[in-house]
Amino acid sequence: MKYKVVTVLGARPQFVKAAVLSRIFSKYEEVEEVIIHTGQHYDTNMSAVFFKEMEIPKPKYNLAINGLSHGAMTGQMLERIEQILLEEKPAAVVVYGDTNSTLAGALAARKLQIKLIHVEAGLRSFNMSMPEEVNRIVTDRIADLLLCPTDTAIQNLINEGFDNLPIKINKSGDIMKDAVAYYSATSAQKAQVYNKLNLEENKFVLATIHRQENTDNLKNLKEIFNALSKINKQCKVIMPLHPRTRNILKANDLKFDITFIDPVGYFDMLELLKNCSMVITDSGGLQKEAFFNKKPVVIAREETEWVELVDEGFGIIAGSNQQKIVDAYTVFNKKKLNFSINLYGENVGERIYEQIINLLK
Repeated sequence: MKYKVVTVLGARPQFVKAAVLSRIFSKYEEVEEVIIHTGQHYDTNMSAVFFKEMEIPKPKYNLAINGLSHGAMTGQMLERIEQILLEEKPAAVVVYGDTNSTLAGALAARKLQIKLIHVEAGLRSFNMSMPEEVNRIVTDRIADLLLCPTDTAIQNLINEGFDNLPIKINKSGDIMKDAVAYYSATSAQKAQVYNKLNLEENKFVLATIHRQENTDNLKNLKEIFNALSKINKQCKVIMPLHPRTRNILKANDLKFDITFIDPVGYFDMLELLKNCSMVITDSGGLQKEAFFNKKPVVIAREETEWVELVDEGFGIIAGSNQQKIVDAYTVFNKKKLNFSINLYGENVGERIYEQIINLLK
């Protein structure tokens, strides 16, 4: 029997994760996948390039919903996704992570009584001011299958009473690990930007800043970028500049002594990760990608969902404090780490596929 599954995507980390599962769906031919791209990330280098580079099947639907408030964006996505689900009549909907696209896809599926699968379930920052925290909690609660990347994620769900609910919970591992392993083999040949930068291996820091708590708070933004400017005096700092961050810097006429580049595709990001000395970021996905590429990460947030990175010494939470960021850089600059520990599982995509098929049978 062949099952129709609708995958809802909207942001860069979701494209990376979906590439793994889409390839496995194609391999076994038990699933007909229909992809909805909400358009939440609409910049070419944040979206279209990923589908092309990673050979993700072209979305059947591209909703082009972006640039709105959280409520308006989620509401419009919910309305459009519901229409598509009524037309497609899938056996299940797959959502990834914690974006507005995730929540909209989850709500549409639940209200139509379509089985809902949440990949990367159980993560918690315990910061309810973050829109992502609200999205992930609601999605977990209404899903049929929760695929958790870590033991901590499982324990979070148990602490919230999920083991008393009729929801299947499975520790699958982190699907992004599969993506890094698969695409790293060819990233050097396919990267287009990295070689033009003339960077020396392990002689630069890779930085990304895009979360609203940092970009929309000018005090936080200045603290972080002043720290990066200080670090740049010791080691070149390279930042692929997120469109939101770029617009805020321009609007406030803020200039800093670091090297800005346009957002890059996945292969160039892999090459930057493989060759940098460390990562400074407020991105959840990039924290793990740093670990997968054996690089320490300075976390420019007040908390992280990936607590095992901090617990095992691969990450330091520095928030938006200039001195803490510089101090964390100094610690990692002097410290040699052993990345041999397995924190995120093996053959994750295959395990997720098996759980999905078991749910649908």
